[in-house]
Amino acid sequence: MAPPAASRRAWAAVVALSLAALAFVTTELLPIGLLTLIADDLDRSRSQVGLLVTWYAAVVVLFSVPLTRLTRRIPRRRLLGVTLGVFAGANLIAAFAPSFPVLAGSRLLIGLCQALFWSIAAAAVNDPFPPAARGRVVALFSVGTALAPVIGVPAGTWLGQQAGWRAAFAAVAVVGVLVAIAVVVLVPSYPPQAGGAARGSAPDRAAFRWLVAATTLGVCGYLTFTTYVGPFLLDVTGLSEGTLAPVLFASGAAGVLGTIIVGQFLDRRPVAARLTPLAVVAFALLALYPLGALPVAAVALIALTGGGYSAFPAAAQHRMLQVAPASTDMASAWLSTAFNVGIAGGSLLGGAVLPAAGARPLALIGGLLVLAALTVLTVTARSGRDRPERHTEANTARMTP
Repeated sequence: MAPPAASRRAWAAVVALSLAALAFVTTELLPIGLLTLIADDLDRSRSQVGLLVTWYAAVVVLFSVPLTRLTRRIPRRRLLGVTLGVFAGANLIAAFAPSFPVLAGSRLLIGLCQALFWSIAAAAVNDPFPPAARGRVVALFSVGTALAPVIGVPAGTWLGQQAGWRAAFAAVAVVGVLVAIAVVVLVPSYPPQAGGAARGSAPDRAAFRWLVAATTLGVCGYLTFTTYVGPFLLDVTGLSEGTLAPVLFASGAAGVLGTIIVGQFLDRRPVAARLTPLAVVAFALLALYPLGALPVAAVALIALTGGGYSAFPAAAQHRMLQVAPASTDMASAWLSTAFNVGIAGGSLLGGAVLPAAGARPLALIGGLLVLAALTVLTVTARSGRDRPERHTEANTARMTP
């Protein structure tokens, strides 16, 4: 059976899995920072190297649900350990790849590992904890994701520039091995269905479907703008290329802060914690359309989008653990698919609009999509779909010492 109460070991497992999330997101985005180095070394065009990120997202979309269904009876400790071990090995293959096809193959293998990791990690980190504490757990776990664009990708890019792009993938492989060991030591072993977070605490199939739809819309809206934030800052705001990195760092730092802040409210004010991040992103994107030419306003608003967007995955994951209609692993797989469909859809939509209309309308289009996502979740909350959640949390609070 799953452990009945949280312990230091349980919190240490959350930290280990948060570091695993940091490693996965860093690896996913690493080709962006190392694009020119990889292209020159393997004699490929920059657009071909850029496809390494696109293919990666496609693998996550296509295989999250099938892999989760296939492995649903394997104890999470064993499954996470093997997944992280394969992740480390695939990064090592990337580090020594003699050709672009080998590098591309290693990336597809890493994508398969990420598809499975995101499907089972949410339940794994929450299994030892009572439902009333899940907001704090989810927020701590999500900090790893938020730190990736602030620490992971810049560090990997710097290492690649100093020692070659292969060194960056080798370093991630080492991190993967260390995290795999920590997970095997810290995560308890028991059948997935015996975990405390194996099922939703207030199952609601309709609410879950609306959550998936809103997540797809919101992520698509954010990525429609953010994928092309560079052209926006250069062409609309009039900033120089040298200022792009500090602006993106400010947005990433705001994301870490947003994740920490939302974690303080998920357990106490779950509806507000779920709606506020989307409201912040929608406001910031819509304000960027008229105010994007003002440098101070543009930088502040872009930081706001980073803060709101990074807070939303924690809120969405927290809600998924409540309303998952069956297995939370399967629900997490569908939610991960929604995120990646939104990522791919946003980049494609922005790429289609940019050549014809420029970067400025991307803020308006993205803001409207995020506003639509906010509307969906607001209507769901007001329709009474959150009543089981409040009842469950109240009962849990009375039962928790």
